[in-house]
Amino acid sequence: MNEIQSKEFEALKEKIGRELKKLRIKAGYKSYEVFSWDNKISRIQYWKMEKGTNCTLKSLKRILDIHNVRIDKFFNSLF
Repeated sequence: MNEIQSKEFEALKEKIGRELKKLRIKAGYKSYEVFSWDNKISRIQYWKMEKGTNCTLKSLKRILDIHNVRIDKFFNSLF
């Protein structure tokens, strides 16, 4: 991966994290910790996802299922 692709990938991860945070807040959760607890998700793993670290598709799909958001709709909302 070249430098431009690397920067684009980092930007995409951050954008995914911001969108996950928006979904959490829209669902009425001010705290990522309470959201994690209520949905039986690792608090640290979820925090990292919101911060834009690399996550698995499986983890992302699980979060989107909690919010009843289809993965294609989620990615369309990013662009």
